[in-house]
Amino acid sequence: MAEAADFQGTSPSPARRWLRRTGALLAGAPLLAGVFQLPAAPAADAAGQASAPQASGSRTVTVAVDSLSPAAPTEGDTLTVSGTVTNLGERPVTGAHVDLRTGPEMTTRSSIESAARRTGYSPDKDGTQVDDAYRQEFAELTPGVARRFTISVPIDELDLGGSGVYQLGVSLSGETSAQPWDQVLGIQRTFLPWQPEAADTTTRTTFLWPLVSTAHMTAETGSNEQQTPVFHDDELAADISPGGRLEQLVSLGRNLDVTWVIDPDLLASVDSMARGYRVRSDGDTTAAGPHQAVAKQWLADLQQAVVDKEVVALPYADPDLASLAHNGTDVTGSLSRLKEATDVVANTVEPILHVKPDTDFAWPVDGAVDPSILKVATSAGADKVIARSDSLEESGGLSYTPSAARPIGGGTTAVVADARLSTAFQGDLTKASARTLAVQRFLAQSLALNLQTNQQRSIVVAPQRMPTASQAQAMAEAITELQSGGWSESQDLGAAAKAKPDPAASRTVPPASDYPAALRGQELRRSAFEQIARTQTELDDFRVILTDQSRVVTPFGRAINREMSTSWRGRTTEAQHYREGVERYLAGLAAGVTLIDKSETKLSGRSATIPVTVQNNLVQDVDHLVLRLTSTSPTRLEIGGAGYAEQPVTVSGGHSQSVKFATSANANGRVSVKAQLFTEDGKPYGPPVYFDVRVTEITATVMLVIGGGVLLLVLAGFRMYTQRKRAAAREAEEDAPGAVDGAQNPKAPADRLTGESGDRPGAAAPVQPSDPGPDTPAESADPSGTGERVDR
Repeated sequence: MAEAADFQGTSPSPARRWLRRTGALLAGAPLLAGVFQLPAAPAADAAGQASAPQASGSRTVTVAVDSLSPAAPTEGDTLTVSGTVTNLGERPVTGAHVDLRTGPEMTTRSSIESAARRTGYSPDKDGTQVDDAYRQEFAELTPGVARRFTISVPIDELDLGGSGVYQLGVSLSGETSAQPWDQVLGIQRTFLPWQPEAADTTTRTTFLWPLVSTAHMTAETGSNEQQTPVFHDDELAADISPGGRLEQLVSLGRNLDVTWVIDPDLLASVDSMARGYRVRSDGDTTAAGPHQAVAKQWLADLQQAVVDKEVVALPYADPDLASLAHNGTDVTGSLSRLKEATDVVANTVEPILHVKPDTDFAWPVDGAVDPSILKVATSAGADKVIARSDSLEESGGLSYTPSAARPIGGGTTAVVADARLSTAFQGDLTKASARTLAVQRFLAQSLALNLQTNQQRSIVVAPQRMPTASQAQAMAEAITELQSGGWSESQDLGAAAKAKPDPAASRTVPPASDYPAALRGQELRRSAFEQIARTQTELDDFRVILTDQSRVVTPFGRAINREMSTSWRGRTTEAQHYREGVERYLAGLAAGVTLIDKSETKLSGRSATIPVTVQNNLVQDVDHLVLRLTSTSPTRLEIGGAGYAEQPVTVSGGHSQSVKFATSANANGRVSVKAQLFTEDGKPYGPPVYFDVRVTEITATVMLVIGGGVLLLVLAGFRMYTQRKRAAAREAEEDAPGAVDGAQNPKAPADRLTGESGDRPGAAAPVQPSDPGPDTPAESADPSGTGERVDR
C-alpha cells in the first residue's frame, strides 16, 4: 500500500550533531576502499570441485544482538545492547572492537522492511558510529569462538532527532593478516523506536492471543459409565506442562491486555484429561493417562488468566473454512456440520472457563479470503470475518494504513489485520537474537504506522494460529513494550470491529483466482469431505437403535468436527489416518448388534417355530429394530402370509435375545431362509444371515400308508391271539378225562395264556383296530442329527 513519505512531527537535528556525523563519515573515508576489496573466488580443487566459499569482507564476523533495553527508550534512558560476535573466517581478527551506529530515520514502513532484509555493511546506509567511548574492544577474535559484548550508552549520545524509527547498527571492526587495516567485518541491524513524549494521537491496537492445538482425542470412549475418553497420543500433556507451548501461552498471556481466541476442542480435551483419560498404546490396548494433575492446573491457570478479558471462541475444532468453501460445499451435509460445530461452542466454553465467549467471529487461515470463503464463514452465524491486509489489499492510493473494520456487504464486517505486524513473529525464534530482532521490528512498524497520520485508527494483529513457546515469548515481550510505549493503547477485538470504518479503505473482496496457491495446496480434498459424509451417514443409521444416543452421538460428533480442522493443513497422511480410525471404530460398535449365525435346522411335523438370536455386545440397550425372516421357497416352507414375517426386537446391553417365528411345512426337502435386521424406517441393519431348513413334514398319503400298516399289524395280532386261545381250549379238552390234580400241573392253561399274551399287571393293553393313530411317529431314542431342534 502507499505510505506517507514523512513522519508527522519530525524535527531537524541540531547543527552540532550534523557536523559531528559529517566528520565521522569523512574520517572513515580512507577505510572504504579496504571494505570493498573482497578476496577472489576460490579456485577449483584437484577433483574439479569448487571449494566452499569462505566468510569475507563485512560477513567475516557474525554479530548477534541478544538484548536491547529498553526496547523503546525515552528521554533520559540509558540504552544497553548485549550480544555475541563470532569469527567465521580462517584467520584471527586483531584489534577488534564493537561499535554502535545510528543510521538514518526510517520514513516509511516499507523502508523498515527493506533495511531488515539487507545484509553486509553499506557505508551510505548504515549511518555514523557512536563516540569511541561507547565501544567494547577485543585484542583478538579466534576463528569459531563466540565472544560476548555489552555496550551501554546514554540515549542522548545517539543524536536522535524527533519521534520516529531509527536504524541501529551493531558492528564489529578489526583487521586480519590478509587485510591489515581497520574495517567493518560484521554488522547486525535492528531498529530503535524513539517516542520521547506521549503521542498526540495513539493507535488503538488489538492483539489476538490464540489458544489452538491439533486433534488429540479420538471418538473412542471406555465402556464404563463415565465414558473415559481415549487419546491417540499424550502430546497434549507435554504442551500444557510447565515450559510447554500452551502453558507458556497461558502464563504469558495472563499479564497482557489481549483478546483470547480459543478452540473449544482444546478446552474439552484438557477437561477430559482432568477427569481421567486413557492413551492408546501399541495395537488396540490403552493405558491410563498419567497427567490429570497437569490438566487441572492448566485449566485453573487459564480460568484466572481470562478473568475480565475478551474471549472469542472459534467453531468447535477450528474447522478449515477455506477447504470447506473450495472442496466441501458440494458434499451433502458439510455446511450443516459447520453449523453444528458453532452451536456446541457456548455449552463447551462457558462451563469450563466460566466466561461467556463471543462466537460472532470467523477466522480463515492466514486471513486469506475470497467470496466463497466469506459465504461459508457466515453460513454458520458469524457476521465478522478476520481477514488480513495482504489478502484484502488497498487499491485507492492511501498514504496510511486504514482502520481494521470494513463493511463488505450483506451485514458482514471484515476485520482486516495488519499483515506486517501479524507476521512479525514467524520463523525460528529459539535464539535470543532472533527474538530481539522480531520485537524491535514489530515496535518499529507499530510506531511508523502511528506516525503516518494524526487520525486515530484501530489496528488488529492476528499472529499465526499455533505459535511456538519461543514465538509466544517474543510476542509477549513486544506487547509489554507496546503497552508501555507512548503511541499505542489496547483495544478489544469487538471494539475494533465496531469502530468507525474508513470510507477510503478498500472493501473489495479478491476473487477465488487470487487465493494463494501455497495455501490452496494444503487444503482438505473433496475425498476427505466425502469420507466425513459417509461416517456421518453411518452414525445416523446407528444412533436410531440406541436407547441412550448421547453416549455415541456426542463423542463421534466431536470427532467428525475434528476431521474438518484447520490443524490438518500440511498433514495429509495424519488426517487420513484419523478419519479412518473414526470410521473403523464406528463400524466396530455398529457390528456389536448382530445376528448369530445358524446351522442347518431340522423341521419335522406339519408346523413348528424357528428361533433366531440377536446378540447385543454394547453396554446399552438397543431398540427400534425389526427382525425379518424370509423363506426362499414359500410353497414348501411358509413363514408369515407373504413368505416372510417380522417381529420387533429389543435387546438389553451385553445380552442376546431369541426371536421365534411360526412356520408351516407343505413338502419335504431343504429350504433356504434369510434373516435380516432392519431399523424402523426400513433400512437394513448389518449383514443378513442365511441358513437351511430341512423339512421332513408328513403328508396325507404317508399318513394313510402308515395307518394301513398299523391296521394290518393289529389284525395279525388278533388272529394270532384267537388261534392260540383255540389251541389252548383243545388241549384242555384232550386232557380232561385223565386230568391230574392241579397241584401236580406246573402251569395251568389260564396262566400259560396270560404269560404268552402279555396280559399281566403293568403290561400295555393290546392295540385295537379302532384306536386312533398318533399325529406323528414316536420320537427315536437315537442321538439327534447335526441340525438344530425347533419347538413344535
